[in-house]
Amino acid sequence: MSLLTLLAFLPFAAFASASRDSAINLLWIAVMLLLAKLSSLVEKIGQPAVLGELIIGVLAGNLALVGIQALDPVKTNPIIAFLAELGVIILLFQIGLESNVNTMRKVGLRALLVALLGVAVPFTFGVLLIGPLLFPHLSFYAHLFFGATLTATSVGITARVFRDMGTLQRRESQIVLGAAVIDDVIGLIILAVVSAVVMTGEVGLESISWITAKALLFLVGALVLGQRAAPILSRWFAKISTSMGMKLTLAIFFCFTLAYLAQAIGLAPIVGAFAAGLVLDEVTFKDYDQDKVIMDVKRALTNAPTEYRKRADEVMRQHARHHLQSLTTPIGHMFVPIFFVYTGMQVDLSSLFDPRALGIALVVTLLAILGKLVSGIAAGSVNKWIVGWGMVPRGEVGLIFAVVGKQLGVMDDQAFSVIVAMIMLTTLLTPIVLARLLRRQRAQAA
Repeated sequence: MSLLTLLAFLPFAAFASASRDSAINLLWIAVMLLLAKLSSLVEKIGQPAVLGELIIGVLAGNLALVGIQALDPVKTNPIIAFLAELGVIILLFQIGLESNVNTMRKVGLRALLVALLGVAVPFTFGVLLIGPLLFPHLSFYAHLFFGATLTATSVGITARVFRDMGTLQRRESQIVLGAAVIDDVIGLIILAVVSAVVMTGEVGLESISWITAKALLFLVGALVLGQRAAPILSRWFAKISTSMGMKLTLAIFFCFTLAYLAQAIGLAPIVGAFAAGLVLDEVTFKDYDQDKVIMDVKRALTNAPTEYRKRADEVMRQHARHHLQSLTTPIGHMFVPIFFVYTGMQVDLSSLFDPRALGIALVVTLLAILGKLVSGIAAGSVNKWIVGWGMVPRGEVGLIFAVVGKQLGVMDDQAFSVIVAMIMLTTLLTPIVLARLLRRQRAQAA
C-alpha cells in the first residue's frame, strides 16, 4: 500500500473507530437504563425505587468478584459519568420545581439550625474521634478529610425518597431540603478550605471569607435575578412560540445555565440546578390560550367572595407549575436512574473482606449516622427522626469528598475503603428507614 493510499484511508479509519466507540456507548446507555428498571422489583415490596437502583448498581459494579467483568468498562466510561451527573442535575431541578420559596422561608431558620448542627457534630466526630482513635498512623490532614467527608449530605437520595413517597410538601421534607442545600454549601466551603490547607499548609481568613461570600451571593443572586429574568425571557420567546417544546427549552436553559454558573464559581452544579427550579416555581410561562382561560375564570368569579377568588388563583398557579414539572418528567425518567445506578457501581465490596476494615467501617458508619441524627433536635415541632434520617445519606457528595482526599494523597487505600463502605451503608440504609418512618407518620395521621 502506497503512502498516498494510506493517507487517504486514515480519515475513514478514524471515522470507523469513532463510530464503533459511539455504538459501544449506546450499548452501555441501554444496559444502564435496563439495570435501572430492574429496580422496580423493590417497589413490589413497598420500598422506594431509589433503593433498588442503588442495590442494582452495587451488584452490577461488583460482578468481577464472581468472575464476570463485562460491566467493568462502564464504571470508568466518561459518557456514562456525564449522563449520571446530568441525571442528578435534572433531579435537583425537578425538586426545585416542586419546592416553594415561600414555604422554605417559613422553615429557613430551622433549616439553618439543622444544617449547622448536622455539619458541626459529624466534623467534630471525624477530626477528634475517628481520625485519632481509628487511624492514628495518618496525618492530621487525613483527619480533617474524615471530618469533611462526614459533613456531606446527599440531597438527591433523600429528595428522591420524599418524592417517591409523595411527601415533598410536608414541613419535615422542606426543612431537610433547605438544610441539605445549606449543608452542601457549608460542606463545599469546608472541602475547599481543607484542600487549601493540604496543598499550601496554611489558609488565610481572607480566602475562607471569599469562598463563603461566593456561595451566599450565588444563591441569593440566582433567586433574585432569576425571578426577574425568567418572565422577561418567557414573554420574548412567547412571541416566537408558546408550544410545550419552547417551555421545556427555556426550563432546561435555566437549569443548565445556573448549574454552569454554580460550578464556574466553585460550587456544585446541583446547587445551581436546585436554584433554577426554585426560580421557575414562581414563574408562569406565557401561554395565550391559558391566559384566555384564566381571564374567563376571573370574570366569572368577579362577584364571588374574596376567599374563592384567591383559591381559584392559587389553583391556576399550581396548574401552571405542575405543567412545567410534567414536561421535565420524561427527561428525569431517563437520566435520574442512571445517576443512582452509576453511584452504586462505584462501591467496591472487596474492600469489606478484611474483618478489621469491616469493623472500623461499622464504627465509622454508626458515628456518621449519630452525627446527622443529632441535627433533628434543631428541627422544632416536627418529627425529628424524619429530619435526622433525612440528613444521613452521604451518597455522591461523600464520594466526591473521599476521592479528593485520595487524590491529594492524604488517605491510604484502607481509609478510603472504610469511607466508601460508610457512604454505601448510609446510602442504602436511609431509604429503608426513611420510608418506614414516613409510612408510620401517614398511618398515625389517618
